Amino acid sequence: MSKSVGIRAAAAAAHTRGVVLVILAATLWSTAGFFVRLLDLDAWTILAWRSVFTALSLASFVVFLNGRQTMTKVRAIGWPGLAAVPIAAVAMGCFVFALKLTTVANVMVVYATVPFVAAGVAYVWFGERLSGRFLLASAVALVGILTVVGFAARLQDVAGSAVAFLMTLAFGVQLVMARRFPRLEMAPVNAFGAALCAIVCWPYSAGGIPGLRELAILALFGITNGALGYLLFLTGGRHIPSGEAGLIGLIDVVLGPLWVWLGFGEQPGRAALAGGALVLAAVIWYLTVAQRSQTDS
Repeated sequence: MSKSVGIRAAAAAAHTRGVVLVILAATLWSTAGFFVRLLDLDAWTILAWRSVFTALSLASFVVFLNGRQTMTKVRAIGWPGLAAVPIAAVAMGCFVFALKLTTVANVMVVYATVPFVAAGVAYVWFGERLSGRFLLASAVALVGILTVVGFAARLQDVAGSAVAFLMTLAFGVQLVMARRFPRLEMAPVNAFGAALCAIVCWPYSAGGIPGLRELAILALFGITNGALGYLLFLTGGRHIPSGEAGLIGLIDVVLGPLWVWLGFGEQPGRAALAGGALVLAAVIWYLTVAQRSQTDS
């Protein structure tokens, strides 16, 4: 009896740790708009340099953590890691392509389907069950995101919607891979993915080296919003269901306007406030019920 109680307690602790890490990651990701507002550069240049700093910081983390065993760890990613590299690059880079083809609102609506996509991939791949509580919370969160963007998605933007969905699908697959292959080192995978993204975006950037101020902001952008955000999210995602991680990750869509409002006085509209409240309510309700279930069991 005591052994089973200990196992349940360890599982509950791992679940709580995973939730905390994913919340921290979503908070870091939500600063993307704030960083972009600070930079007077085109999107291609921002993404190219952000990817460079993300790749360098992740590579430095891998070397620091493994020392002389670095190359052994890199080779150990195997075929799942090799498959995940281009997926990571697509997840990082497709956002810019989508914005070139359609509106930000359209991209946000498509991205709001991350919980559904991640849960669907996990269900098809290895039969991870979908609870009614999760489906209800995801539906409420989706309504919240639709309210935030004011139902701004346009049906004629087929190409942009397709690219945005490709980004969402790539991220959902990457999230499920982190859970499906718990021994897969995601830091080197994302380092290679960021490097690949930088290589692809570089020809479209302005070229040259930005000023010292812009370079410092880009470095901070790549290290915190990029590298640290991915590490926290994918590490936390190992300990909780994929759909749940995607649902919690929607917090970044809600917090993003807050940082821009605090830093630049850009007022969020009533739709943003109402939709944000719906998303936060859905996430808080889901996590509260999930925590009670863990405690009661």
